[in-house]
Amino acid sequence: MQKAALRGEPSYVWRAGQQRRMDMIVHAAGDRIGRSVLENGCGVGMYVQKLSGLGGRVIGLEYDLERAVEAGINSDEIINAAGEFIPLPSATFDLLLSHEVLEHVQDDRAAIREAIRVLKPGGRAVIFCPNRGYPFETHGIFWKGKYYFGNKLFVNYLPRTLRDKLAPHVRVYSTGDLQSLFDGLDVKFIERTIIFGAYDNVIARFGTLGKFLRAILQFLENTPLKGLGLSHFWVVEKV
Repeated sequence: MQKAALRGEPSYVWRAGQQRRMDMIVHAAGDRIGRSVLENGCGVGMYVQKLSGLGGRVIGLEYDLERAVEAGINSDEIINAAGEFIPLPSATFDLLLSHEVLEHVQDDRAAIREAIRVLKPGGRAVIFCPNRGYPFETHGIFWKGKYYFGNKLFVNYLPRTLRDKLAPHVRVYSTGDLQSLFDGLDVKFIERTIIFGAYDNVIARFGTLGKFLRAILQFLENTPLKGLGLSHFWVVEKV
């Protein structure tokens, strides 16, 4: 539970939500798929496996040793290191994936700088990270020294100081917050949007009703109400 609080929970099973995001990654990458790819914060290696199946060289970087070892069961190229200090040369990768990781690192600005550093010119970073506009804090909260796991309503709508006291273990980003991390970097923005989740757990419990809810929420991604979505989805190209 403590690890979940500090580092989040990686994908352990492959369902509709993961496949949808995988399709978004592949579309954003274009012909960079099948070349050199780094997943920065690969967890137990689910996306590394799927990306490896598309060809090219895929390396996973994971800070947590236990998860890095588990990821290494299915991949020979897993590195146990922090995203702020990637132990690889500059201009190495055509594609970098950061999937719901940025909010957990010690220094998110340094992690972004490193991500851009290891990209080749023309390489792209695909980033998913939490949206402050989402009505729930999905990483739980601390209250009176005790951690409470699960979705907590309206925590992210509190003033930043109070919000960060309840959830000091995880960041959440407005569009401006995320934009500021790229200040001074030679990049161009290919896509910047906000997406809702796939709600696989809701569908597993409620069936057709859950699918109807998912369809409605994902439809909202094409409206101004996308600001209430779960995650930012950004595609950033190194100039």
